[in-house]
Amino acid sequence: MEETSIKPNSRKAIKYRGVECLNCAHPLDLTDRFCAYCGQLNTTKRLTLKDFFSEFVLSVFTYDSRFRHTLKDLLFKPGTITRYYVDGKRFHYANPFRFFLSASIFYFILLGVITFFTADISEETLNSPVVNFNMNNKEAIEALDTALQDSIPEIKGIPAQFNNDIKAAIEEAKKETERKKAENAEKDSLGYKYIAQKDMDTLNGFSRFFEKFELFRDFYAATDISNTSQALDSLKYDKTRFNVWLYDKNYSIERVEKDPLRFANYMASKTPFFLFFFAPFYAIFFWFIYSKKRANYMEHLVFIFHIFSWIFVVLLISLIPDIFISNDSIFSSILLTLVGPFYFYKALRNFYKQNRVITLIKFVFLNIVFMISTSIFALIFFALTAAFY
Repeated sequence: MEETSIKPNSRKAIKYRGVECLNCAHPLDLTDRFCAYCGQLNTTKRLTLKDFFSEFVLSVFTYDSRFRHTLKDLLFKPGTITRYYVDGKRFHYANPFRFFLSASIFYFILLGVITFFTADISEETLNSPVVNFNMNNKEAIEALDTALQDSIPEIKGIPAQFNNDIKAAIEEAKKETERKKAENAEKDSLGYKYIAQKDMDTLNGFSRFFEKFELFRDFYAATDISNTSQALDSLKYDKTRFNVWLYDKNYSIERVEKDPLRFANYMASKTPFFLFFFAPFYAIFFWFIYSKKRANYMEHLVFIFHIFSWIFVVLLISLIPDIFISNDSIFSSILLTLVGPFYFYKALRNFYKQNRVITLIKFVFLNIVFMISTSIFALIFFALTAAFY
C-alpha cells in the first residue's frame, strides 16, 4: 500500500533501488527505502535538475513530518517541546537552531516580497528632502557672545576671589566663543573646518574619530571629490586602511540618504543573525538563575532558540492579517504584546518545573536582563553592520 503511493518516476520508486548502499556499501534489499546503517535514500537514479532543486528546497524549508510536529508543539506547548527535545524525544522535532534560521529567513523573504508589491511609492516620497543635521550654530554663538560682553558687577557679600573666578570664567568663555567664531569663519570660506593630521593625532580615540569623520564628510560635501586617494592627498592625510575606509563611508551615507527604506530593510534582514549570536550570551543568565536545576548550558540555549522561533512563527502568521488591516504591523504587535509575555511565562513553568511565585520572579528578572542586554548588543551589532554597508 505504501509503495503504490510513490510516483513511478520518483527517486524512491522501487525500480531505482539497489542491493547495496551507494554511500557506505551496506547490503540492502529492494524493499529498503533507506539504508539502515547510514540513513541515505536507496536509489540508483541519475540526479536531474528537478531532483536537485527538490532536495535543495526540502533541505532548507521542509522537515517532512518533523516540521508539522515542531510547529504544532512550538505554538501550543510552550516549554514542553524543549522538555521533550532535551529528554531525547527528538525524532519528531526539527533541530532548534536550523528551525530558527529557516523560520526567520523565510519571514524576511516573504516580508520583502509583500513589501515590494504593497509599497506606496509616491512622487512626494521620492522627492522628499534629506534632513541636514549639520545645522549652522553661528547665530547661537553670536547671541552667547553678546550676552557675555556685559561684564557683571561684583556681587556684594561674597569673597572677592569668587568674583574674580566668575570674571575669569567669563573671559574664558569669551575666548572659546572667539575660537568658535574663527572656526566657523574658516568653515564658511572653505566649506569645512580643516584640522592637520599632526593636530588630529593629538586627540584621544573617540574625539579623533568623530573629528576626522566630520572633516572627511564636510570635505566631501564641499569639494565633491569622490576619489579617495585624491581626497586624502588634498587633505595631506596618510592613506592608511582606516582613513580610506572612513572616507569611503561618504558613499554609504549617500546611499542611505537616497534610499533610507532600503537601508532599513538591510538592517532588519540582519535581525536573525543578531539573535543567533546574541542567544549564547543570553543563555548565560538562564544558566546562572537556574544553576540548581539539572539543565546544562546547551539545554538553556535550546530553550531560547525555541522562544525566538515562536516569535518568527507568530510574525509569519501575522503577515497576511496585517496586509488587510494596515501596513503598521498592528496584528503582530497585538499578538506579541498580549500573548508573548504569557507564552514566555508558561514556557518557563513547563520547562523548568518551578512554582508560580519563583517562576514569576525569574520571569521579571529575565525580561529586564533581556531588554538591557539586547539594547547593548544591538547597538554594537548594528553599528558594526552599518559600518560595512
